[in-house]
Amino acid sequence: MVTARLALPPATLEAYRSHIDRHIEAGFPDLHAGVVAFCWPYRNEYDARFLARRLRERGAVTALPVVVAARTPLVFREWHPGVKLARGVYDIPYPAEGPAVHPTSVLVPMNAFDGAGYRLGYGGGFFDRTLAALVDRPRVIGVSYELARIPTIRPQSWDVPMDFVVTERGVYVRRNGRLVTFSARESSRRQSEP
Repeated sequence: MVTARLALPPATLEAYRSHIDRHIEAGFPDLHAGVVAFCWPYRNEYDARFLARRLRERGAVTALPVVVAARTPLVFREWHPGVKLARGVYDIPYPAEGPAVHPTSVLVPMNAFDGAGYRLGYGGGFFDRTLAALVDRPRVIGVSYELARIPTIRPQSWDVPMDFVVTERGVYVRRNGRLVTFSARESSRRQSEP
């Protein structure tokens, strides 16, 4: 999946990013009212920085994950342009200092995902461990491209499914253990749902 993603030309990546941004903004109109955690793009993953800027302009707090130690949950620190960054795991930038914030929504990158909403990352288990440890679980939105959809990841007992998945095609919600299409009309009824 990563090899296929890395082969995408820049114009395709930009088109996918633009579609995903629109789907997220239409599907989750309340994002600007909370703390939105996202990941710095890595190896042609969806680049949420454009969306994060627009959400901040409307009042959102944006945050990035920080790896504190191996086999421990992530923490999230506020990030916006001007916040000092350090280099972490895989040389990915993270906020070098600042207090932890609790996200109301998390945009989680996925190397692959299945029809039940489970994801494959890079194998460190950081997001699964973090989501399992959070007392007030945020809304979890997996983000990837349709080319990353596979029949099953063969989830293990510790794998945590996404609440929603967004691709360039649209928004899916997890219902009864399966991903189904999520409409903009339905999202307006769930606007206040964190």
